[in-house]
Amino acid sequence: MGDSVQLRVIHRGVGAITQNDVNLATVDNAIIIGFNVKPAERVADLAEREGVDMRFYSVIYAAIDDIELALKGMLKPEYEEVQLGTAEVREVFRSSKFGNIAGSIVRSGIIRRNTKARVTRDGKVIGENLTVDSLKRFKDDATEVRTDFECGIGLGSFNDVKEGDTIETFEMREKPRV
Repeated sequence: MGDSVQLRVIHRGVGAITQNDVNLATVDNAIIIGFNVKPAERVADLAEREGVDMRFYSVIYAAIDDIELALKGMLKPEYEEVQLGTAEVREVFRSSKFGNIAGSIVRSGIIRRNTKARVTRDGKVIGENLTVDSLKRFKDDATEVRTDFECGIGLGSFNDVKEGDTIETFEMREKPRV
């Protein structure tokens, strides 16, 4: 994991939050965190005018949780591949309009139009970064086709499909941070 973010403490002290604290936060674009304190007179107005975020806590765990959530929010999202479905190619139809259409039976999950796809043959990936461009049930367009149903799958300009190939469809989902 190359991603990391850091927490940098600019200033810490005891007592009420002062105008000087707000000025420091303004310069460094920082957040002021107060634990069991309040801002001194007119300091809240100054912070609001300067756009400085002040947060106050009386329970230390609440402060720690908020800081942790803020740091996680600064990390770039990570994505993972989630399989949607697989289909077995039973027959290949030639179409002058759409190229090769894979007459298939859905073996697991759902095959959905406009999702990412790959083609495997004998356990080896032979087509990557593909999209389910067209999906039909008999002659009708379909949005999705479920397990044990037959369908025609068009993979755009990718025409190297053969009987026995497997078409896998998947989507990329954001992984929750832990």
